Amino acid sequence: MWKAPSFLVGIVLLLLALGIVMLASASSVKGADAHTDPTYFLKRQFIFLAAALVAGWIAAHVDYHFWQRAWVPLAFLAAALLLVVLIPHIGVKVGGSRRWLKAGGFSFQPSEFAKLASVIMLSAWMTRAGRKANRLVEGIFKPGAMLGVFLLLIIREPDYGTTILIASVGFALLFVGGARPGPLAVVATLGLAVFAVAVMRDPVRMGRILAFWMPEKYPAAAYQLGQSKDAFILGGFGGCGLGESIQKHFYLPEAHTDFILAIVGEELGLIATVLVVLLFGGILACGLIIASRARDLYGRLLATGLTLTVVLQAAINVGVVTGCLPTKGLPLPFISYGGSSLVMSTIGVGILINIALQGHPDDQHLGDTVQDGTQWV
Repeated sequence: MWKAPSFLVGIVLLLLALGIVMLASASSVKGADAHTDPTYFLKRQFIFLAAALVAGWIAAHVDYHFWQRAWVPLAFLAAALLLVVLIPHIGVKVGGSRRWLKAGGFSFQPSEFAKLASVIMLSAWMTRAGRKANRLVEGIFKPGAMLGVFLLLIIREPDYGTTILIASVGFALLFVGGARPGPLAVVATLGLAVFAVAVMRDPVRMGRILAFWMPEKYPAAAYQLGQSKDAFILGGFGGCGLGESIQKHFYLPEAHTDFILAIVGEELGLIATVLVVLLFGGILACGLIIASRARDLYGRLLATGLTLTVVLQAAINVGVVTGCLPTKGLPLPFISYGGSSLVMSTIGVGILINIALQGHPDDQHLGDTVQDGTQWV
């Protein structure tokens, strides 16, 4: 019998291995130039990876109901960190955005923790609401207000990519948890309108959107996206060979972080790019199977939210790198350089594994009637 947890672990390990291999290549030039060490970023990533594997292993062995009991302090901690990062001289400002807290030579991105905390918070709230979730107050207004605190703090950094990611997963959880689709759609539309106004008032983000629509009129803003497309073109079907990338020689900014998939496409070709997409599709399938086999409503909601967070972030990153979406600062889970995303994503997978270990071992309960939208998904 096919075991979703084992398959999920295998997929994540493959992505982690690919990430280490590609980071060794993609970051070598920048490491040598900025730190006189071509392995600088690789060595740091190994530290992040070790921490992520330990954290994921612990999460897999902690009863997922612990997170249901701890959602209030987790939510307050996430909001506090998001608030602290906005304080000048405390939050580190890079590229016009204040997103990082720094200590001991390492930095931490509170919005990555907020992704996990928001899923735990909304899953616990909708479970507590139960049948009252179809009421406006319990099912939309109260959880929407709690989610709104996170979104307002993150958009102030500003980090529009993470804002849209957390909002999308949050509204999906409200729907799956039993909120009425009509009012939920109205609130989502209003939220999108506010988001659009915020983007239009931000010259940098508006410039990215205009460059996405009309790259020939905004060549400077469209430069990174153009270089990313060139990387895929240079790679073709089979790639130019591991370590042979041209774009990583300062033609493609952020080659080892947000745009690492372009280096994958350049060096390993379309075959590897499609494989990465299929692996994230496998995570989606495993996550939804785990959600459907969970023994209680909280497990179904938590598994659904964790799965959507990883897969939707990957989908946005792939869309940006391939030119299907405007540029956003979201890393590719398990592959891009960075400790915050790697550790939090691995913890999410660990929690998924724990839900799976306590779930129904077969399909005998998949047709049972439940008071949420997981079966519909």
